[in-house]
Amino acid sequence: MPLKIFDQQVAIVTGAGQGIGFEICRQLATQGASVLINDFDEALVEKAVTQIREENGNCIGLAGDAAKIEIIDKMIETAVRKFGKLDIAIANAGITLFGDFFDYPPESFYRVMEVNMGGSFFLAQKSALQIKKQGTGGSILFTSSVTGHQAHKNLAAYGMTKAAVEMLAKNLVIELSDYKINVNAIAPGATLTERTMDDPEYQKTWSEITPMGRPATVTDIANAALFLVSPGARQITGQSLIIDGGWTSISPSPYDR
Repeated sequence: MPLKIFDQQVAIVTGAGQGIGFEICRQLATQGASVLINDFDEALVEKAVTQIREENGNCIGLAGDAAKIEIIDKMIETAVRKFGKLDIAIANAGITLFGDFFDYPPESFYRVMEVNMGGSFFLAQKSALQIKKQGTGGSILFTSSVTGHQAHKNLAAYGMTKAAVEMLAKNLVIELSDYKINVNAIAPGATLTERTMDDPEYQKTWSEITPMGRPATVTDIANAALFLVSPGARQITGQSLIIDGGWTSISPSPYDR
């Protein structure tokens, strides 16, 4: 059988019970990787593992809050114990808590910071320590957002966290390049997921204001993610790739529709 692009690679993906994270896991496993799937929701983890195994993918699940150090440590320990090493870490877990700037509550602010920035930072730190110890190089990827590039109403806290993880990717070039670890970010725009499709107007609205005429699919985003953690992207590091059908070039607001 011909080798697949991620044969003998081991990956951890957080926030992967559904949506973009799940599709990244599914594609990694389809292409030969052994994958640890994390999500806060245990039922989603179990469902994701079942679906990927039905496609003959090699994966395990670990439910828990990806912002907590003890869960991050457990993910890395479990991946190494089950699969023998770690090559790829994708910090995809994040939360979006909308709210007006003038009365945005501290508890929402600090939770968004904890998950989106803290979870990303410490997954990168702990994964890089493991990859450094192995001496074989690897890849780290953060999930940012177009809201880290363009202002979006009621998302001040969320947007600042997404800009922050892109700066983290750039800064870690200094820290990680000596160990052959590349680190990048993807910045999805409007994307059709289980969550966004709860809004009956979402697809129509974003189709009208996206230059390419439609919001992204999870496959669009996963395709970009897989490239950046693939052997073909080893010389790409410190970069942020926007996947938004051109929306940030013109940035019309959905609230104007």
